[in-house]
Amino acid sequence: MDRLGSFSNDPSDKPPCRGCSSYLMEPYIKCAECGPPPFLLCLQCFTRGFEYKKHQSDHTYEIMTSDFPVLDPSWTAQEEMALLEAVMDCGFGNWQDVANQMCTKTKEECEKHYMKHFINNPLFASTLLNLKQAEEAKTADTAIPFHSTDDPPRPTFDSLLSRDMAGYMPARADFIEEFDNYAEWDLRDIDFVEDDSDILHALKMAVVDIYHSRLKERQRRKKIIRDHGLINLRKFQLMERRYPKEVQDLYETMRRFARIVGPVEHDKFIESHALEFELRREIKRLQEYRIAGITNFCSARTYDHLKKTREEERLKRTMLSEVLQYIQDSSACQQWLRRQADIDSGLSPSVPMASNSGRRSAPPLNLTGLPGTEKLNEKEKELCQMVRLVPGAYLEYKSALLNECNKQGGLRLAQARALIKIDVNKTRKIYDFLIREGYITKA
Repeated sequence: MDRLGSFSNDPSDKPPCRGCSSYLMEPYIKCAECGPPPFLLCLQCFTRGFEYKKHQSDHTYEIMTSDFPVLDPSWTAQEEMALLEAVMDCGFGNWQDVANQMCTKTKEECEKHYMKHFINNPLFASTLLNLKQAEEAKTADTAIPFHSTDDPPRPTFDSLLSRDMAGYMPARADFIEEFDNYAEWDLRDIDFVEDDSDILHALKMAVVDIYHSRLKERQRRKKIIRDHGLINLRKFQLMERRYPKEVQDLYETMRRFARIVGPVEHDKFIESHALEFELRREIKRLQEYRIAGITNFCSARTYDHLKKTREEERLKRTMLSEVLQYIQDSSACQQWLRRQADIDSGLSPSVPMASNSGRRSAPPLNLTGLPGTEKLNEKEKELCQMVRLVPGAYLEYKSALLNECNKQGGLRLAQARALIKIDVNKTRKIYDFLIREGYITKA
């Protein structure tokens, strides 16, 4: 006979008897050969030799009871469980309420027993210490544990930082919108009952298995995002810009394969190709020296200086040819002077220049009759004409940039490009114009 405690004092918390469907009261019988789920009988049904489906009256059985001591000879296992449940319900320290809920022990007995066996018990303390040391040894070389004193960032909803983090909430380690966000809807009406046919039960289990596969896919995607550091998009982009243009193109191409290998292996692969690119560029530079007849690095420095001087002279001649090309056209000359003034002031040119390749630039946009034109001043109208942007869209972009600048106390070009999803050249012209006119300030 095995004496085991499984349930609390409340009869409604115990499963019903499989024979008479009444709530089980201790002691009761558990069949040792049937299950899961456990086949439980009350004493009356057991003495009658109740049989049901595969259960036979000659099966081995266990007597389930909590009427035996565990930690203290004067406390039964049932009273131990009742004490723990009462402390959970009433709270630690409310010993009078705990005693009232137990009904079999006084306030002093409850407090003394709980403090002696559950708080100051050296067996429990050593077990918890060993578990803590094992957990620390497990995470010592693999990850930095998160401490409750750390305060993770909590970006406000729909802010620039929240959009950069794709709706990730660090305090919850969760996303605002999960992958396959409505997967739980398929389970809301499923209920397993004993009267289900085998086909219906198999269908329900198949739906549960499909839901489990979706949960696994969610966890897989979160693991990839965490392991590769994709949550902080701005930091990820800054790391990517360290590489030359050719390596950045490779980085973009190989990004889809990052989920196959780990983050360390992927970074090693990219770093090895970056090193290869640097070596090839250095070899090409040395080959250029060899072709030019240079045999030592002192002569190579002189060669690089003269090469840079020749490039600057060539740029000056190109600039002079632009002046001569537009000097006969007063409007074009005025545009060229404006462009040079923007370059001298550190801003990007607000006036486009025609190229020498023979391609003609698009004509200015005609704003006549377009909604929102009356809300623009002359300079804004000129900008919309040159950028070929309708006034309504310009006003919307301007409002978004002004709001973000007021929130952040300043605005960078990268932030403006993240807010305005249009051509990057148009975004830069709008950003430079708003800076020049004093609408926004640089961060």
